[in-house]
Amino acid sequence: MTRWNADQKALRRDLGRRYDALSAGHTERDAEGVFPREQWRTVRESGILGLPFDERWGGRGRSLLTTMYVLEGLGEGCRDGGLNFAVTTHMVSTGVPLQRFGSEALKRRLLPGICSGATIGAHAITEAGSGSDALAMRTTATREGDGFVLRGSKSFVSNGPVADVFVIYARTHPDGGPLGITAFAVERGTPGLVIGEPVGTMGLRTAPLGTLHFHDCRVPSSAVIGRVGSGYPILDHVMKWEVLCSFAVSAGQMRYRLDRCVEHARKRTQFGRPIGSYQSIANKIVDMRIGLDTTRKWLYDTAVRMMDGEDVTRDVAVSKLIASESNLASAQAAVQIFGGNGYLTEHGLEKDLRDATAGPIYSGTSEIQRNRVASLLGL
Repeated sequence: MTRWNADQKALRRDLGRRYDALSAGHTERDAEGVFPREQWRTVRESGILGLPFDERWGGRGRSLLTTMYVLEGLGEGCRDGGLNFAVTTHMVSTGVPLQRFGSEALKRRLLPGICSGATIGAHAITEAGSGSDALAMRTTATREGDGFVLRGSKSFVSNGPVADVFVIYARTHPDGGPLGITAFAVERGTPGLVIGEPVGTMGLRTAPLGTLHFHDCRVPSSAVIGRVGSGYPILDHVMKWEVLCSFAVSAGQMRYRLDRCVEHARKRTQFGRPIGSYQSIANKIVDMRIGLDTTRKWLYDTAVRMMDGEDVTRDVAVSKLIASESNLASAQAAVQIFGGNGYLTEHGLEKDLRDATAGPIYSGTSEIQRNRVASLLGL
């Protein structure tokens, strides 16, 4: 396992000073399902939004590994799962493709706001009829004059209702292959871009989810990220970052949940004994620890390999499977260990379970990840 240096530990400690402010009122905010603007300001003040970005754009120039380590701390200390999800969506879905593939002009215009959090980012991939099958997208971008016209719609856009800039993936060639997709940076207020109202969700309620519609939405050629037809490789790069960063947050949540369950199992007595002395409870907690350790190992080992330039396609798929399913199992076990109190909203554990349910669905479902690994095995 990676050993963390003094600088990395200091970054995480600095964020830790804000955990109480970030978590205050999290159960009430979840019930309201409203994006927490006040807590977003606290996130901005912490500087974590700029962690993986170049200093010339206002970032902090830290590595993927360091970014994950700090985000793991966010998951452990901030009880607002939706806010945590909004943070990683903003950083990864918008900032990462702009920094790696965007033109100098796009970086100059958009990255400072992304790094500071003054503008909120989102990306739009999924469509109602295609789900995890990104190559089946039907939103088109047709070249007209010196720009493109977007037509179609996107669903399940995390941060969509509150975002200021979107990375939109659209088909620029009728061919169904990966070279027919292009990524665009589209700003709120662009004529023809219609942002839908937030839709209700089971969990992660403070990270608003919505739809986008493109009614002859005209964007200049300068809005293209990378090259025309390079959208799929960009998406592949973004999804690797998304899995590693968002599930580093999940690892932090699992750590918090494990510690809470250990403490409860030591103090809570039934039939004259601490409940942790009963094998049925102890085994649940042991499985939570195994899930946490396995998740962290796969995430951080994969990040190291990715930074070394290795092919991590299989590793990312396995990491996503292990992390999402272990987090869900951990959340369910915590509710059971706390019994009736786990079922009550005031303790926040049922909220954790609702939030964790999304993990095996977003960033490519568990079924998709298993299909990917099977394909790499030649099946």
